[in-house]
Amino acid sequence: MEDASQESAPRLDAAFFARDVELVARDLIGVSLTVDGVGGPIVETEAYDARDPASHSFRGPTPRNAVMFGPPGHAYVYRIYGLHWCVNFTCGHGAAVLIRAIEPTMGMDEMRARRTGVAERLWCAGPGRLCEALGIDGSLNRLPLDRPPFALHGRPTEAMVTPTRRVGISVATEVAWRFCLAGSPYLSKPPFAGPSKR
Repeated sequence: MEDASQESAPRLDAAFFARDVELVARDLIGVSLTVDGVGGPIVETEAYDARDPASHSFRGPTPRNAVMFGPPGHAYVYRIYGLHWCVNFTCGHGAAVLIRAIEPTMGMDEMRARRTGVAERLWCAGPGRLCEALGIDGSLNRLPLDRPPFALHGRPTEAMVTPTRRVGISVATEVAWRFCLAGSPYLSKPPFAGPSKR
């Protein structure tokens, strides 16, 4: 069930995603993401585009990444290490935003059951953990984000966003395309200290 703050916040549509991927990744911080009513505010994202050697789209379209080259505002869901699902939001032209962490606030019973024995702070702290907690798997790949089971509501207030370097990549490591909600205890990793390249 949606809470009162969601009901008053605008739903995001494809036009929100049809922009520069860095702006979209930043503006997603504080947006509420739910899948079948389970989720919470996004607190950590990473941007990737077709010019980026760390992106799946860098070498052009493939059967796996084709959704990144399609219309904006769709889910790109893939498995890493043969174990964990990750969800990205497409921005068109080979660009997408990886959703790295949310603050769990809605559908707590479902998340607790899916993440049994795990501390609440870690339920959704990381892309694989997030997908497990929200029940995201390959069956949601290519689905539009403005229709069920997805729901995205704009943030009710301005978010304090910290840009920092991305996690778990071996190239373009200096680029500050990871965005975190300042002070959130639900991040997958704290922001890196020191300078980074924009």
